[in-house]
Amino acid sequence: MKSRRTLLLCAPWLGLLALPVIAQTPKLWRVGILASGSTASSGHLYDAFAQGLLELGYVDGRNIVFERRFANGDISRLPALASELMKAKVDVIFAPNTVAVQSAKQVAGTLPIIFVSVDDPVGSGFVESLAHPGRNITGFATIQNEISAKRLQILKEAFPKTSRVAVFVTPSDSISNVQLSEVRRGAKLLGLEVFPVEVQSRKDVASALAALRNSRAQAIYSLETSVNFANRNLLIELAAKAKLPTIFPTADYVRSGGLMTYSGVSGEALFKRASYYVDKILKGAKPADLPVEQSSVFALTINMITAKAQGLKIAEPLLLRADRLIE
Repeated sequence: MKSRRTLLLCAPWLGLLALPVIAQTPKLWRVGILASGSTASSGHLYDAFAQGLLELGYVDGRNIVFERRFANGDISRLPALASELMKAKVDVIFAPNTVAVQSAKQVAGTLPIIFVSVDDPVGSGFVESLAHPGRNITGFATIQNEISAKRLQILKEAFPKTSRVAVFVTPSDSISNVQLSEVRRGAKLLGLEVFPVEVQSRKDVASALAALRNSRAQAIYSLETSVNFANRNLLIELAAKAKLPTIFPTADYVRSGGLMTYSGVSGEALFKRASYYVDKILKGAKPADLPVEQSSVFALTINMITAKAQGLKIAEPLLLRADRLIE
């Protein structure tokens, strides 16, 4: 009887001892990725994003799952891909750029959305203000519009005899049109003529060489658009074939062989930083309370290997001002 009584008294405690084991079972978070590019063009960026989450304790397959949807440079596919993410019941959507956010916003309702490369989140209607987003969207803003004219000035300083510049644009991307307006404004001040060359998809890159020749362009200016980024290797090859100096919007282009860029922090750094916002949201923070961060540091990078290969002589004063020379 004494043994039986002891067993009965211990039984409730046995149940309590099992509770922590149940409580330690990790929740499996689902993070949706809505990308306008491809794994080939942007894989290194999403690797940085995943690495950031790994360092914060999120292990793929154990307590987090990535639902990846890539448009492969065809931004018309983004709305359908965004709907797929909603059907997958993701907890948050990582939509890096403007066109991706626009598509995610249409179907997300109150689901959190994080971005890393939106030029005007207030003007685009994504947030109420940078300090107080006020809605379900937040992230990291760029200031491509403000420095669009500055890049044109740098291109002119590097090659003073330049008078006609072809501009790679994506008309279906609203930010592209805003940037083009800024480039036109800068061109007027610098006495330059600019000629838009439409790049709506990968197919357009093939015909762009003829457009460059027809416009008698002496240099190329690439706007920061999701289509241009997804096809940056083709654009770099195009510039090499045309043997024209080119200025690009981010360092990713120059590391891939582009001539030069005037840009902020690297794409990898931004994508990794986005993981911290995702972590905060998964732990209960609201996007409305997470301020939009904005880069204020810019650097001039010049690829001297490309310059030599294309026989391009860059003005010495600009070389002396460069923050980084790739040699």
